[in-house]
Amino acid sequence: MKDTLRDSFVGQILHAASGGKILPYAEERPGFEVPEKYKKRDPNEKNPKRFPNEDPDEHGLSEAARNVRREHLQERRSRGSEETVTGSGSGVDRENSGQGEGGGEGEEDEVEKAKKDAIIVDWYGDDDPENPLNWKLSKKCGVTAMIMLMTSSVYMGSSIWTPGIQDAMQYFGLGQVTVTLGLSLFVVGYAVGPLFLSPITEIPHIGRTLPYIVCLFLFTVLQVPTALVTNFAGFAILRFLAGFVGSPPLATGGASIQDMYTPHKVPYAMGLWGLSAASAPALAPIVASFAVEAKGWRWAFYEMLWLSGGSLAILLFLLPETSGPTILLRRAQRLRKLTGNDKIKSESEVETQHMSVNEIAKMSLLKPFTMIFKEPIVLAINLYIGLIYAILYSYFESFPLVYGPTGYGFSLGVSTLPFLALLVGALISYSVYAVWNRVYFEPKFHKLEGRVKPEMRLPMSMVGAFCFPICLFWFAWTSNRTHWISPVIASGFFGLGTTWMFMPFLTYLPHAYPTSAASVLASNDFVRSMMGAGMPLASVPLFHNIGIAWGNTMLGCLTVLFIPIPFILYKKGAWLRERSPNALKDKQIEEQEADPAAQPEKFKNKS
Repeated sequence: MKDTLRDSFVGQILHAASGGKILPYAEERPGFEVPEKYKKRDPNEKNPKRFPNEDPDEHGLSEAARNVRREHLQERRSRGSEETVTGSGSGVDRENSGQGEGGGEGEEDEVEKAKKDAIIVDWYGDDDPENPLNWKLSKKCGVTAMIMLMTSSVYMGSSIWTPGIQDAMQYFGLGQVTVTLGLSLFVVGYAVGPLFLSPITEIPHIGRTLPYIVCLFLFTVLQVPTALVTNFAGFAILRFLAGFVGSPPLATGGASIQDMYTPHKVPYAMGLWGLSAASAPALAPIVASFAVEAKGWRWAFYEMLWLSGGSLAILLFLLPETSGPTILLRRAQRLRKLTGNDKIKSESEVETQHMSVNEIAKMSLLKPFTMIFKEPIVLAINLYIGLIYAILYSYFESFPLVYGPTGYGFSLGVSTLPFLALLVGALISYSVYAVWNRVYFEPKFHKLEGRVKPEMRLPMSMVGAFCFPICLFWFAWTSNRTHWISPVIASGFFGLGTTWMFMPFLTYLPHAYPTSAASVLASNDFVRSMMGAGMPLASVPLFHNIGIAWGNTMLGCLTVLFIPIPFILYKKGAWLRERSPNALKDKQIEEQEADPAAQPEKFKNKS
């Protein structure tokens, strides 16, 4: 608990203000024995590897940081050979990038030379307690819970506006489609935000905790003017800004999870994080509806203020830094101060001083879009998840029509309670997914010593594909025709399908594109959020013009058309990867060294 507080936002302020006297690190305590390698160094000595199969240039880096580094190196190689293999350098020649012939190779040599001249800081052994992979299970669970709380606090901001739409229509004197922009613009904000804000969390000098806290603070503050605004233009701008500044945990929360867990254990924590993200939009209307019914639409944002403000107060003290590069950079700074040796540096310090801001911007902003159109796997998955996301937000418009005064006749507050069906379905599906990962995937991971093909993560998505048409057709033709419980049960299938679709796909993408993981996940986040943002504007006239039955039937037919996608990827994914310049090839999988994380006896202390 003391270490958690020390590495939190408040703990770091206290530590810095006291000059390291409050909540000191091991290097700042009296009697600390400086490891021999930081006292002196043989010029011919090579940097030690932590694991037998680890790239010596990547030891000590988190998986997300490794992905960014690999994209950076791949980009340089592509320019050095005048071949656009990553897609981010499209239309940019070496002259425009400021490099001459072989410039990329030369800069890589410069980085390697800098590493040889430096004393690289690493973990103090395989059981270093500061390494997030070595944290106790209780601490990992606590940090995971904090990330889930932060994600839910922001995600609820999207649909919490839904119960107040009718009241706001009268206040602003506008139509329903226009007022629904309050939902859509928020989603657009957290679609665009990660393209600019998420890369900041990969900068070792900044880390993950600081952007999380600052952005959540701004998000909390924005709820005040949103609740007090008197014109719709100002309201719409505030909603977009709230989505924009609140976006980092929605896109980077998964990277924080990966910092702490080994590859075969990541799905359990990722599933919980995904559960918090998926359930928050369904819970938000329930949280706000009774207050809106009694006090008006502004109270939805007062509740959002209390929720995000309360979360911020907790996270200030209990959210530690999880980024390995940031932790090692801070250690390097302490060792330099202790020994007076300026050659002591972290791996990330050497890397970042040779990285161009222009190149980082291109990888962050351009590559996600080029990957969409150049990679059939990425395009198919993005469209599928985007469709599911869009249909999810259509429920925010169809539920009031089904359970409100024109349907089953429930009051505003009670008419939102059926949203709980999605949460129940998500809880059941997560339990099944966890069992599947334990019974099916983990044994294969250990048997193959980590050399698993990406397609081994997809079987559950084939089951999830059938849940969506079942839900939509059932919901369409039982709503307002049978007992109210029938469409509620149907909605539970949507919760089942969401987890069984999202988790396999979002673990498949970074596995299939290890050197472009940051880009493919950014592209997925952008596509699904933009499709989700547009759906509320389309669903309002859709359901009013052709009705709940035929409107949901149309959506159900779209999900039927997409059913073959997970089956095709499972059977032909390897064939598609072989023809991609960015994807992992089966030959690479077979030739790679055994993953130490696949040897439980050696890593039994890592949860």
